[in-house]
Amino acid sequence: MKIPFFNNRRTVLKRIVQFSALGLFAISTPFTGSLLQSSQAQTRPGINTKVVNLAYQTSGDIVKIKGAVEPRLKALGISVNWVPFPAGPQLLEAMNANRVDIGSVGETPPIFAQAAGAQLVYIAARKPSKGEGQAIVVQKDSPIKKVADLKGKRVVFQKGSSAHYLVLRALKEAGLKFSDIQPVSLTPSEARDAFLQRKIDAWAVWDPALAYVQKNAGARTIRNSARISTQGGFYVARRQFATENPEVVRVILEEIDKLGEWAESNTKEVAKILAPELKLEVSLLETVAQRRTFRLRKLSSSIITEQQRVADEYFDAKLLPRKLDVKEFLLPNKQYEALTPKRLK
Repeated sequence: MKIPFFNNRRTVLKRIVQFSALGLFAISTPFTGSLLQSSQAQTRPGINTKVVNLAYQTSGDIVKIKGAVEPRLKALGISVNWVPFPAGPQLLEAMNANRVDIGSVGETPPIFAQAAGAQLVYIAARKPSKGEGQAIVVQKDSPIKKVADLKGKRVVFQKGSSAHYLVLRALKEAGLKFSDIQPVSLTPSEARDAFLQRKIDAWAVWDPALAYVQKNAGARTIRNSARISTQGGFYVARRQFATENPEVVRVILEEIDKLGEWAESNTKEVAKILAPELKLEVSLLETVAQRRTFRLRKLSSSIITEQQRVADEYFDAKLLPRKLDVKEFLLPNKQYEALTPKRLK
């Protein structure tokens, strides 16, 4: 029997809902800064908030772990709350519900969010990697040798994530249609358990879960994201928040890129930073850090053109309800001038 794409297992959905609820409770105590700081936050141009709710994915975020943005925001009278999510789709769903203000995701989640009518905007792009940190994997002794062998097989990935796009493009490259597989949508943690228990045929996932099953289960890669995930992903914000707080956004992006510049030259140190948070071996995380990129790029016409191509591919595959114009997820140029750090290239 063909497994429906919208997996309806109550346990999975229940855990996703519970996870989102935990994210809500992570929004902790109200801002308690001094009256002077509050006054600064109210009177400085481009600042109309006392609290920023920053989203992060539990696959390891050094910006959150290092507390990179807190010092400068504190000086402006602004406190930070960090809210965790298992993947980009859940993150942007919470952002559209005004639970978080800014977060980092792959190229696909904003497209599905836009199709659902979300009021979000791109604020910066991430530098693309070589594609080694995301792949479609199978068991080491699986009869599946190449992507074409996935026809009729159960392929697991997080719906609406960058792994979704990897599957779509890899199938097309192999001469298959999306309807030729049995897609199953699971969060990375759910899928990892299923893979380790040998309950699924193939899994499209990113680091550190990818590195974990490669090292500990001998997972074999049949296609990674090389020449597919060329966007690198984006930082996205609530439209209202970005419009009302361009100075806050600029400071956050500036500090993220400063840390990213350091991280790309110090991957061993990055691994040591990630280890306590992810509870994984430093040696494994060195591989993860070497395969990642950490710096940002300012939005450009070429990046937007590429993102439009990604959206069109989803529409052509009948995975979107309507054709999108990704420019609708942008701010006016003048607003980008205010919120984009000069250091971004």
